[in-house]
Amino acid sequence: MKTKLAVVSLLASMSASTLVSADTDAMMEAAGKELFSKCSACHSVDSSKNAFGPSLIGVVGRKAASLPRFAYSDALRKSEITWDEGNLRKWIAGNDQFVPGTRMRHVEITDKAEQDYLIAYLKTLK
Repeated sequence: MKTKLAVVSLLASMSASTLVSADTDAMMEAAGKELFSKCSACHSVDSSKNAFGPSLIGVVGRKAASLPRFAYSDALRKSEITWDEGNLRKWIAGNDQFVPGTRMRHVEITDKAEQDYLIAYLKTLK
């Protein structure tokens, strides 16, 4: 009963915009998770294992080519990229144009909303 009262009290204290924002974030993350199904053929969401591509757990904020158990291309190792939102967007829009010489097969998601969804999901992978 105390838990229900605490939740009701918390919700009552939140502004409508905060609730809408939280709901929007959850919807964006869910849409991103659905889009990620294309990526999951090669990328793991398990920090203890890589697949054909490296694990993407903790990718946001990580330096490119920095996981010790994965053989990255020379191009990606030399890129000195940190996976912030802007660089992830460029990679998603055309990885082979952003980092010529990468071994990852060509990816092209140019729809900004889809990029937003995917990045929102990647931010949850911690």
